[in-house]
Amino acid sequence: MTHDAQPPGEKRSSPFDGPPLSLEEELAAARAEPEPGPDIATVNEALADGVNRCPKCGSTDVRLRGSTGNLVCLFCRNEWQESRVEEEFGLGEGIDELQGTVIAGGARDISADAGDVITMKCGGCGAEVVVDTAHAMNARCHWCRHTLNVNQQTSNGAVPDAVLPFRLTHAEAVERIREFASKRRLFAHPRFKKEFVPENVLGVYLPYLVIDARAEAAYTGRGEVQTRRWTEKKGDNTVTYYSADVFRVDRSVSFTVDDLTIEGAADRANFDSSTTNNIINTILPFDTKNAVQWNSSYLVGFTSEKRDLDVDGLHPVLEDQLLSIGRSQVEGSLREFDRGVRWEQEQLDVGGSRWVSMYLPVWLYSYQQESTGMLHYIAVNARTGETMGSVPVSQWRLVLAAMTVGTVLEGIAGFLLVAWS
Repeated sequence: MTHDAQPPGEKRSSPFDGPPLSLEEELAAARAEPEPGPDIATVNEALADGVNRCPKCGSTDVRLRGSTGNLVCLFCRNEWQESRVEEEFGLGEGIDELQGTVIAGGARDISADAGDVITMKCGGCGAEVVVDTAHAMNARCHWCRHTLNVNQQTSNGAVPDAVLPFRLTHAEAVERIREFASKRRLFAHPRFKKEFVPENVLGVYLPYLVIDARAEAAYTGRGEVQTRRWTEKKGDNTVTYYSADVFRVDRSVSFTVDDLTIEGAADRANFDSSTTNNIINTILPFDTKNAVQWNSSYLVGFTSEKRDLDVDGLHPVLEDQLLSIGRSQVEGSLREFDRGVRWEQEQLDVGGSRWVSMYLPVWLYSYQQESTGMLHYIAVNARTGETMGSVPVSQWRLVLAAMTVGTVLEGIAGFLLVAWS
């Protein structure tokens, strides 16, 4: 990290190689599409026929055991886990050497004309089975009862590169939600507490893009160092004044980010006041280092949501987050400016980025408040147990609490007045 402070008016040197860019040049550079890098093919070839078999007995009756995060065969009880993508595809390596935009197979652009319905040929008997990927990622053959799974990456965003299995069980998630709601029971709406149904706590895999990136950021602004402080009487009021030296401040930093997570669904990126679905982002982070290679058997018994945002459309989101990370990186060098620093110009150069599509596990409870029509959510990170959400409140309880607090404060004030008189 490099940094320096200059007096106002002194010409600023560019933090990057070459002469300073004009505003028009910086805007043109920001609009320019990043150079493409090599694609990462993450298709699990062992599952190419759509039949996910137990490696011990060959059964297709396979599902996730939440307590271990492993797949379990319901016929012979064998347990196993797919390989971690971190090691399988070297995703934890070479971040500081990334060049261009590297896109994994499951993060490729979604075709505008891609449909939800996929027809698969059963590897057991040859029958054709239809899978509606808008609602499920597997279906059973109506002839031989084999479970067919969508494992080939398709152009509709249904198949990611990796999946992070559920760890918390349904019972553990229900308990976390009960604890969260009980801490707010004083103001919670009576109907919310009465109508809580544990069966409505659902497990869902949500689509995210997980990004590694190498970047350089530069910031120019003005910082103030206080030199004197005094007060003056203005009528009945006392006014505080200060004087300060003002400096031009330049900072630049080079850094890498590992496993930055960004939403892959547009509805959570749109903060609609009628719902509180953006609460999902408050239960981050997930331990994405433990994500495993895609196998749709992990989804049996859970619902899932398809990705509908492409890499190109998310570059501005990535750049905003990288600029924010860069600001935090240089913050420690600004302590001398005790009156603070106001950044007036920011510049970012993303030297390379790597994008992987991943399903992350969430336990979700929803409740619609009839009086307002607002849909409330409580979400539980199914790996860490972090819980956050929105609980509908009772307005009359709020008013009563406010009146009670006011009465208590008035009584305390009266007691103090009597004590001093």
